[in-house]
Amino acid sequence: MIPIKSTREITLMREAGRIVALALDTAEDAITPGITTKELDNIICETIRKHNAEPSFLGYRQFPASACISINNELIHGIPGKRKLREGDIVSIDVGACFQGYHADAADTFPVGTITGGARHLIDVAQHAFWSALLQCKDGKRLSDIEGAIEDYARAHGVAIVEAYSGHGIGAMLHEDPEIVNFRTGKKGPRLRAGMALAIEPMFLAGATGDVYTLDDGWTVVSDDGSLAAHYEHTVLITDGEPEVLTRRTK
Repeated sequence: MIPIKSTREITLMREAGRIVALALDTAEDAITPGITTKELDNIICETIRKHNAEPSFLGYRQFPASACISINNELIHGIPGKRKLREGDIVSIDVGACFQGYHADAADTFPVGTITGGARHLIDVAQHAFWSALLQCKDGKRLSDIEGAIEDYARAHGVAIVEAYSGHGIGAMLHEDPEIVNFRTGKKGPRLRAGMALAIEPMFLAGATGDVYTLDDGWTVVSDDGSLAAHYEHTVLITDGEPEVLTRRTK
C-alpha cells in the first residue's frame, strides 16, 4: 500500500527536500580535482546538520557515511574515503536528509573539470529521462507511465538501463512502497494519487548492457564491463495539479 501524506507530513518533507537540495548544491561547489570523497561527505553532513536535520543514509543498514559518492564506472552506493577526484572523472552524489522524522532523497552526477562528450551525453540522458518521467507524475496516471517514460527516453538516446536497482516511495521511511523501476514490466501498476511521494531515479550505463555487480565492500555497485555510470534522482510529490519536486535545486 502506498502511503498518502498528510498536510503536516508534506510540510516536513518539503523542508527535508530543501535541505537535500542545499547539500547537493554545496557539494557541487566543492567538486574540484584533488578533493577526496570523504571531504565531500563531510561537507554534505555539515550542511544537513546545520539545518537541523540528520543524514538519512548514515547508519542505514550500517552504511558508514552521510552520502553515497560513486566515481566513473561506480553506479551507486560508493563509500566515501581517501580517493581523490581527478580531472575528467564523473561523480554521482546521492544524498538523503531526515527532518523531524521525514525523509527526502536526491542524486546527481557531476563532471570533474572537462569531461568527454560521451560522459556528458550519459549525464544529460539521466537528467532528461527524469524530467520526461515527471510529466507522467499526475493524479490518475499509472506507475507504469513513469517507468515507460524513462525507458523510452533511454532507448531513444542509446544508453543501457540498469534493471537491478530502482526508485521507491519515501516519507516516514527512507524506502516505502512502491518500487519504481526504469523500464516497462508489462504491468500497469497502481494509480497515482495526490499525496503520494516518490523517489524517481534513472540509472544508466554507457556500455552495451546494464549489467552490474557489487564490490567486496558489500556496497559499491559497478558496471560489469567498466563503462561509465550516471544516476539522477528527485523526490516528487503527486498533487491535484502539477507534480512538486521537493528536492529541486537552484543550480
